[in-house]
This record gives sequence, structure tokens and C-alpha cells, in this order.
Amino acid sequence: MLKTAYLKSFSKSAFASQRAFSAAASRAASAPSPTLDRATFTIRGGPVLHGKSFGANTNISGEAVFSTGMVGYPESMTDPSYRGQILVFTQPLIGNYGVPSSTARDEYGLLKYFESPHIQCKGIVVANAAMEYSHWTAVESLGDWCRREGVAAITDVDTREIVQYLREQGSSLARITIGEEYDADEDEAFYDPGAVNLVHKVSTKAPFHIPAGVTGKNENIHIAVLDCGVKENILRSLVSRGASVTVFPYDYPIHTYAHHFDGIFISNGPGDPTHCSNTVHHLKETMDTYEGPIFGICLGHQLLCLAAGAKTIKLKYGNRAHNIPALDLQTGLCHITSQNHGYAVATETLPDDFKQYFINLNDQSNEGMYHATRPIFSTQFHPEAKGGPLDSAFLFDKYLDYVRDFKAAKRSQGINDTPTSPLFVDVLAKERVGVEVNPQS
Repeated sequence: MLKTAYLKSFSKSAFASQRAFSAAASRAASAPSPTLDRATFTIRGGPVLHGKSFGANTNISGEAVFSTGMVGYPESMTDPSYRGQILVFTQPLIGNYGVPSSTARDEYGLLKYFESPHIQCKGIVVANAAMEYSHWTAVESLGDWCRREGVAAITDVDTREIVQYLREQGSSLARITIGEEYDADEDEAFYDPGAVNLVHKVSTKAPFHIPAGVTGKNENIHIAVLDCGVKENILRSLVSRGASVTVFPYDYPIHTYAHHFDGIFISNGPGDPTHCSNTVHHLKETMDTYEGPIFGICLGHQLLCLAAGAKTIKLKYGNRAHNIPALDLQTGLCHITSQNHGYAVATETLPDDFKQYFINLNDQSNEGMYHATRPIFSTQFHPEAKGGPLDSAFLFDKYLDYVRDFKAAKRSQGINDTPTSPLFVDVLAKERVGVEVNPQS
């Protein structure tokens, strides 16, 4: 009897849901389609594809790269690691769940849905852009967001052809041109973001501070973060675990102030790590004089390895996805990771004191390192995800365990903490300072 009643109730609910879905589909189908301008996507020395513009009415140029992530386009587009790049999505339908609020903040005062306050990529390329969207967090469409942010966007092109070319030829310079008239001569000039220091464009220009989240403990942990283009969820991953963070510009001489902190963290960021020579020098000085834990992610991993004496290489087309397998060489476990990088560390150039931590099971490239005797380690992938899986989020716990051990060791030796002055922290800003907003700059 109960089973029969349940099935009848379920059938009615399913029928009502189906009617509601059909009604919504009918409204969407009857809604007038917007008129889109013609747009052209040109790869230097490669294919020229014509489609429709659904973003800003601006011509742009940059490095064309592709991401295989199926969701998470707001997080990817606001990731500072994409600065200077044209992002090609392999997922055919993009924009169907709209764009959430760009100002909403969480309990830590961090952006709730974005990885930085504005779009970072120069343009996007999608096979089928959704003009209608549906999600409870959405406040605008993908096209409206791109237009408001001044970012070019092209749809109705064969992204399969583009990705096949990029996989065979490697990441390439490209352009998005808006308008009916296509001028091949204009497309002779291509902007190469790899030739400039992109980190300088995305890094804070002055320190800012984020207090620790409420965890029920008062551990007084204070982490110094070098901002090479730090994602909001990296900061969240630290403060939610009870650490307060002070974020410094990427080229800040952190070795002169490291002794005031319980740990040093080097963030992700865009471009060629060799442009950050001052940062590499400061990190070398830090590793020579500071005994506390040091953790780096993505570009931070590359910069730590350069400081240790290793070398980096540019990958053919990079790794940008949410499902890349990375093997932990210490445990033999495989983690599914979120990645976004075009450069990698040449493993064979690591000094003897540094060991390979993770390896990419797709292309065998280096995915991390650790010091044989000191609490120094780093990963090429993103354990904080956003978007992507959280398989490797435990690495933040490992880092904070190192920090607690470091503090305990100092106390056992009768060494008092030398905390940062509360007055210093109080006068600092609470968010990024002076960062260039325009992704076309």
C-alpha cells in the first residue's frame, strides 16, 4: 500500500516537473534570438574560422590555449593564470548556467564565486554559447558579462578543429576580429603575452591582510603569501584552516621579513617564470636564511624550483583541465587534479636535495617536488581546485601541520614567536591593491 502510494506520488511529481520543463523549453524556443555580429578567429599560420561575436565589440590578440573542463567557466575566466590568453573551451555548450555575482563575498571577506574581481583572459572561443541561462546563483548571461568586462567572445566555430590544431602544432598566437570585413593584413600583427611580465599586471601592488577564519582554535598562525596572481580559493584554503595571511607583491623582498611569519607561500600566476628573476632571487635568499615551511603552487612551484637551481621548459600545449591524473611518488596513489599551466619544471635539473613529488600520468611531466630534509614542497597542479576535484586538498593540511610543528619546535627551544605587529596588520588593505583591471592591457 505504501509502495503504491509512493509510486503514484512520484509519478505526479515527475509529470509536474516534465510539464514545467516543457513550458520553460517552449518559452526559451519562442524567445527572440539576439542578432550577433560576425567575428573571425585567426591562428597565426593556421586556420581562419568565421563565427559570431557575443562579447565585447573589440579586436584582441593573445596566446590561444584550450581547456577541457566541462564546468567552471566563471572560475577559469577570472583565474589570473589566464592573463593574456584566448581561452578555447572544448565543452561544446558554455554559458548555460549564466554568471554569478561578481561582488558576493563569503564569511572570510573573499569573493564567493570568482577567483579574482574581473575576467583575466583576453577572449574566449566556444562552439555554442548559451544565450539563455538558468541557475539559482546567476545574475547575468555570459555574453553580458563579457561585454561589461570588455572581453571578446566568439561562438559558432568548430572548436574541435581549433583544439586539434593546437594539440598538433602547440599553443599559438591568435586573434579575434569583430565585423563583417575581415582584413588579413591586420591579422599580420599578433600580441605575444609570453614576451612580457604578466605577473606584474596581476599581482597586488601593496600588501593586504586577511584574518584567520573561526575554527574553534586560537593557534595564532600567520602566513606570508607572495602574490603572483593568487586565486581567491588559495587564500580561502589557508584562512579556513585557521591561518591569517598577509599577501605581498610578487617581487617583495620577503627574505627580509620572513622571520615574522610561521610559513611562506608562493601562489599561482601567469606566463613565463623566468620573467620573475627578482622573485627567484628573493626566494633563494629566503631558503638560505629561513627554516620555516615553504609551499608553492603552479607558478609558485616553478619559481621555487628556479630558486633551488632547476630549470623550466615551455610545454607544447600545456595542461589545462580538471581531470588530469597525477601520481604521488611517495605513496603510489593517483590523484585527479585541476591544472592550468603552459610551463613545467625539467625534473632532471632538480638539485640532489630536492626530489620529484608528483608526476603527470598523461605526459610524464613534473607535477611537484619536495626537499629531502626540510619542510619545503610544491605542486604544479592546483590542490585548491575551483573548478575541479578536491582530491589533493589535503596538501594544505600537510602544509599547516608543518607550520604547527615549526612553531612547536621553536617553543621547545625557548624561542619566542616574533609576530607581526598588530598595528601593521590593522593598517593594511583587505583586498588586492592597484591591480590592472583591463585584461586587454
